[in-house]
Amino acid sequence: MPVLESLSAERRTVDLQELLKRLAFDMICRVSLGTEVCSLEPSLPDSPLARAYDVSCAICARRGAAPVSAIWRIKRWLGVGSERELKQAVDEVHSSIARLIRDRAERIVETGDRSAGSQSDLLSRLASAGYGEELIRDMVISFIMAGRDTTSAAMTWLFWMLSRSQEVERELIGEVDGAAGELDYDSLKELKFLSGCLCEVMRLYPPVAWDSKHAVGDDVLPDGTPVRAGDRVTYFPYGMGRMESIWGRDRLEFKPGRWFEGPEGKPRGELKKVCPYKFPVFQAGPRDCIGKEMAFLQMKYVVASVLRRFEIRPVERDDDGVFVPLLTAHMAGGLPVQIRKRERPPASQ
Repeated sequence: MPVLESLSAERRTVDLQELLKRLAFDMICRVSLGTEVCSLEPSLPDSPLARAYDVSCAICARRGAAPVSAIWRIKRWLGVGSERELKQAVDEVHSSIARLIRDRAERIVETGDRSAGSQSDLLSRLASAGYGEELIRDMVISFIMAGRDTTSAAMTWLFWMLSRSQEVERELIGEVDGAAGELDYDSLKELKFLSGCLCEVMRLYPPVAWDSKHAVGDDVLPDGTPVRAGDRVTYFPYGMGRMESIWGRDRLEFKPGRWFEGPEGKPRGELKKVCPYKFPVFQAGPRDCIGKEMAFLQMKYVVASVLRRFEIRPVERDDDGVFVPLLTAHMAGGLPVQIRKRERPPASQ
């Protein structure tokens, strides 16, 4: 929280989306790499690894949206333009993580400790287990890709929606303030209204707006549509989250109460068990997201920690927040905000 304390004291305007991206990148790198890779101070530049990762994601997203794939394929063959830039960025990502892998492997050899139980991060565990450098590199990159922009995007849209839904914000702050003691695993599990808020914001603004699967063999979809081997089947969580046939006439409204059993409103009951094929933000079936619980805990901890001590107020803007669906979605132009310490009512006498 020191960064937020500083921003509050200096009354600086900051891009909350960028700040949350840095935080999420740092958190996921601590878990996967066992190291911090960037500063949360907004005035400092991103790390080379973070910049290269951003460039790679942006160019790959443009590949997917290109109407004619032959264009980028020709540029890749010639080694020019965006494809040359992509190769340089990917080389930077690979070399940065490869250096960390080699350093970690050398340290394990020096200490002689190959016990997986003594290692807290993914990189150390994989290195201790004796996996090859390329496999470890690819697994770590996949871990970072799955956990960085997705959680920061969801939290960005949540703070935006809370600023526009004061009743929901008051109820959420009441729940967070009612959590006794430190925010640990058990207390975070009890923040059920916060879980509902996160589900609702990801319904409206899913971190991954669309995804595709390729059929290994011939198959038939539940509605009878035939799928041939090699076909690509794309589903669209952003569109599904706004379909009246799935969510009702109030589908465009931000209503966390829809995620609870019983009638919407207070008091809140138990969270509903919603079919993942209806809400496929974490995918569904045998290959659903294995990091779902970790993502919820991370987002709940960050949001609750911020709301306990600070007010987040977006700076006036000309639009309602434009959803941009790249590999992971984000808010166009970022989310400039002013951060203020929360004023607590005086303690009763």
